[in-house]
Amino acid sequence: MAVCMNFTEVNYFAILVASLSSFMLRGVWYSKVLFKNAWLESIGLTDLDLQSADPKLIFVGSFLLAFIAALVLALFLGKEAGIGESLGTSFAIGLFWVCSSLGLSYIFEQRPLKLFLINGSYHVLQFSLMGLILGLWP
Repeated sequence: MAVCMNFTEVNYFAILVASLSSFMLRGVWYSKVLFKNAWLESIGLTDLDLQSADPKLIFVGSFLLAFIAALVLALFLGKEAGIGESLGTSFAIGLFWVCSSLGLSYIFEQRPLKLFLINGSYHVLQFSLMGLILGLWP
């Protein structure tokens, strides 16, 4: 695999769709449908604590960070990566780079295993989904 690192050779539409997929996945993942209650319990917050946060900062900030992650992932994968390579590489990034980094922090911060599993599995799925989308639109 060759790293592209050429901003003119990436598909910005695919990056936008990958960013939106991450944004939407986060909305479902941390909702009451899936892990909101367990996540809140693990971080020691309540719904009232979340309501006091600035929603513009959260939504704009989380989308921009997802866009940056998708952009760098597209640069890393390069324009020649197919679906299999993009998906496999992205899954490995989520599992080994992101989860191991989270794990190191969580061990020293003495955070609950449940929180690591919720957040870590989100990032594995997030990067896998972004890689799949980027692989579909080279």
